[in-house]
Amino acid sequence: MSTLDAKPLFEQPIIDRLDALPDGLKGGVVAIGNFDGVHRGHQAVLLAAIQMADTLSTADRRTPVLAMTFEPHPRSYFQPSAHLFRLTPPDVKARIMTTLGVDAVIVLPFDGELASVSADDFVARFLVEQMQISGATVGWDFHFGHKRQGSPEFLTEAGHRFGFDVKVEPHFDDESGLPISSSRIRDALADGDLALANGLLGYHWYVEGPIVDGDKRGRTLNFPTANMKLGPDCRLKQGVYAVTFTVDGVTHMGAANYGRRPQFDNGAPVLETYVLDFSGDLYGKTVRVGFVSYLRPELKFDTLDGLLAQMSRDCEEARAILSSVDPGSALDRDLNSSVAPDVTE
Repeated sequence: MSTLDAKPLFEQPIIDRLDALPDGLKGGVVAIGNFDGVHRGHQAVLLAAIQMADTLSTADRRTPVLAMTFEPHPRSYFQPSAHLFRLTPPDVKARIMTTLGVDAVIVLPFDGELASVSADDFVARFLVEQMQISGATVGWDFHFGHKRQGSPEFLTEAGHRFGFDVKVEPHFDDESGLPISSSRIRDALADGDLALANGLLGYHWYVEGPIVDGDKRGRTLNFPTANMKLGPDCRLKQGVYAVTFTVDGVTHMGAANYGRRPQFDNGAPVLETYVLDFSGDLYGKTVRVGFVSYLRPELKFDTLDGLLAQMSRDCEEARAILSSVDPGSALDRDLNSSVAPDVTE
């Protein structure tokens, strides 16, 4: 089953065929890009599309706002051996975008056929003929079409020819004057630098997925955990984190370990979250784990008692951090307010 065939964790307006685009979404403004992470730079492109749509709306019709992205990530298509660490799979990406105000997300399957489409044909066939766009926004470094022939300048000129507006968002830097990029965020997560990663994103980086069966060892240790399997390309630094844990629309505090459990089996990496002040059955639930702070590396202790003592300290440190930090950005709050449905529903 392809990624596009998978049922989203949240009901999202994801469209993967332009010939299936509803008439009500034609004539809109489209933000185009890969948008992995939907970081602050990407958000500027999306906000520009929302603002352009507002100016083009009339009393009779609100101009729809769309985002166009590609799956798999073009870098994964051209360099499959690179094993790109994806910050946001399609369903999570769409969730963030629609929370920001986008009406629908078009996810074009990136394959050999799409890679061979010229920049001219991309504009004429997709944007003009099928989408009938009234405007487009892109980042300053976005390229498209066969051999990346299409540039922001090319798109601007095409807009003049075909009669749609184009807004190119300039280089977006962080407070230190360095560019905000998905690559910097991937590197920060690999280093356990949550302050940097979350600052560049504009929200707490998070993962979503169903709770799966584990070895239930945590129950015997009086630390029952909710277990999730992350993707094989995940480069998140292994160790212990202070996290938020959202289930059924309610956000709890938690301490999570991502790693191989060297004290026991040193197996495949698993995310294990101990949810503070919570009791209940989580198996089969779809949850969201937001990463707030890196606490320590994963360790092997001389005794089981040593491990348990450290786990108690981890929980108290996580509680102290999560109780004292800001609950997050407005985007964090909006994302956490949604209800995650049971995967069995």
